[in-house]
Formats: sequence, C-alpha cells, structure tokens
Amino acid sequence: MRLSTHVSSLTPSATLAVDLRAKELAAAGRPIIGFGAGEPDFPTAKFIVNAAVEAARDPRNHHYTAAAGLAELREAIAAKALKDSGTNVDPTNVIVTNGGKQAVYQAFMATVSPGDDVLLPAPYWTTYPEAIRLAGGNPIEVFAPADAGYKVTVDQLEAAYTSRTTTLLMCSPSNPTGAVYTADELHAIGQWAIAKDLWVISDEIYENLVYEGEMAYLLRVVPELADRLITVNGVAKSYAMTGWRVGWMFGPAEVIRGARILQGHLSSHVNNIAQRAALAALNADQHFVSEMKVAFNRRRLALVEALEQIDAFSVPTPSGAFYVFANVERALGQEINGKVATTSAQLADLILEEADVALVPGEAFGAPGHLRLSYALADDALAEGAQRLVQLFSQVK
Repeated sequence: MRLSTHVSSLTPSATLAVDLRAKELAAAGRPIIGFGAGEPDFPTAKFIVNAAVEAARDPRNHHYTAAAGLAELREAIAAKALKDSGTNVDPTNVIVTNGGKQAVYQAFMATVSPGDDVLLPAPYWTTYPEAIRLAGGNPIEVFAPADAGYKVTVDQLEAAYTSRTTTLLMCSPSNPTGAVYTADELHAIGQWAIAKDLWVISDEIYENLVYEGEMAYLLRVVPELADRLITVNGVAKSYAMTGWRVGWMFGPAEVIRGARILQGHLSSHVNNIAQRAALAALNADQHFVSEMKVAFNRRRLALVEALEQIDAFSVPTPSGAFYVFANVERALGQEINGKVATTSAQLADLILEEADVALVPGEAFGAPGHLRLSYALADDALAEGAQRLVQLFSQVK
C-alpha cells in the first residue's frame, strides 16, 4: 500500500518543526530560547476571551452554522475591508476560515488548475509552495535579494512569466523577511498583473505591524484589481490569537463561490466560539493592537542592533511583521566551537546545540544562506538569545 502522491510529495512545515524541537528540548531541561515560532507572546486580550466565554454559554453557538461563517463576522470583515481599501466588499463574498492558512489553501485551489504556473516571490512563507503543489500548480520562484529590500520588481515577474502563468502571490508585510511594499511598488505590480490577466492573491496577515511608513493595501492602490484579487487575512498575528484559528478570504463572487463549496466539504464552518471572539476583536477600539506594535518595534530595533555585532551576519532592518532575516553566508564553512556548517540548515542545528537558541534556516523559505529570527518573544529572552549568538560567533570573522 502506498500513500497518495499528494501527501507523499509534501514537506513538513520547517517553522513548526523548529518550534516543536525547541519545546521538546526545553521540556527536557535545556535553557532553550526560541526565535522560531511566528507567534506573539502576548495573551489574547481579556475582553476577547470574555466574549468567547459568553458565546460558549449561548445555545445558538452549540449547533451548525453557515459554512462561510457567521453573518455578523462576515459583515464586520466587509466593513474592515471598506475602511482599509475604500472598496465595498459584499459580505456574501467573504468566507471565514480555520486560520489564514486554510484561506491560502482555498485561494490556490480556487484559482490554480493542474499544470498552471504560479509566480511566487521569494523568500516566501514555507506553506505557499506546498499549497500550490496541492492544487496541481507549479510554484515559480522569483527571488529578491537583501540589496533589493527582499522585494520583487515588475521586470523580474515579467522574466518569470510563461504562457502557463495564471496566478501571482503577494505577501506584504512579508514572512519571513519583514519587507513591506510601497504603494508605488504595488501599483506597478498590480497594473502588470491586470495586463497579464492574472489572478492575484494578497496575504495581508501582518497588516497592523508596519513600522516605517503606512500599510499599502493592494485593493486601495489598484481598485481595478477587484475582479481578480483574493485577499487573505486573519486575527492570529494582530490580535495574539494564533490558537483561535480564525482567518478569512474575500474576492470575486465566482472565486468565493468555489472556495465556499470546497470548505463545505472540507471543514464546514469555523468553531462558533472562536468566531464570536474574532468578532469582538474586530469591533473593538484598536488601541490594544497599537500597544503590541510598540513592543514589537522595540524588540525589532534591539534585535537588529545586537545582530549587527556579528561580523558573519548581514542584517537588513525589517519594516514590518516580526521577523529579522539575516544573510549568514559568511559564517558558512567557518569553524565554530570546533564544528563547521556548510549550509544554513546545518548552521541552525549547530546554533541550537551550541547556544541553545532555536531559529529557522533559510532553506525553508527558498533562501539558503539565511536564517529567520522571530522577535515575537519577551524582551529579556530576546536579549539573552541575542547575546548567546554574539558570543557564539565572536570567534568567526
């Protein structure tokens, strides 16, 4: 008996694997500091938790509801979309999903057919290429280096375009680099996508974590994209609600109809209690989101400043999200505590063993020679982890 090619061809999530390994070592007594997980260290706000408690007591939430999500939540998402983009979104064209990851998967399933090429700016989030392959598509990586701000250009996309290209994925702010596209950059890319008659999937999960300038929403910048743009988002990062598993997608009616049918067979609706909690988050005064952003910004600057002490690292300052993406090519092949790593994956293992610091190698993001560090952890842990890295690499020039 053999596994299907769909499942057997998948690679595990490197970010989840690093996080799991770190937790296992910590449970065994090792003083592990984890820069691996893309998860805010803050607890979910009390008023959101209280809304969930009240929802659990309400018998309305004890039964099946619409597969696309609670009407009140879809209306709140549509209202948010209008505020962000200036474009009216019909709540019937909104689907509430089990986290942003399901929204990404369904967006590709709705727009990609077997054999289609999908333009994938790299470095990329580790799940994107796997979701594309599950839909039968071919991820076409378009790599943007650090000296380009980790942002692709229209010329690069044009060079990667083929007669089989149907879809373009955009993620700003970016996981893993923290890069943020400007309105002008998005306008040029959006107009190019229209000229090429492409579907565009815009992942905006880190929208509230932009530290330099303002968040540019693709739909606001290029409203003409409305009939070909699928936006995916969720409450995980902005509201410290990763475990609640509430995301969403909205876009053209025909795409959403297909994705809604898929979700009806795949998972039905999202947990009603979590949906009520997400509704409370979206409808509240957003000052508590700004407070988390202040903390993330402080950590961002502190981590970059510390890592700049390491000669073997090249560390661009990220403009958004909560990641630093360091080029570590100069550290490869160098002796560190009597050991030599020739790849960033080996280097991540070496760092974990020698310094009890967990981070994610660039291979997971289509960028060998790099390491991703999440600064979504407490200030004292961040400072200790950064100091361990500085000490470990002090002998490498």
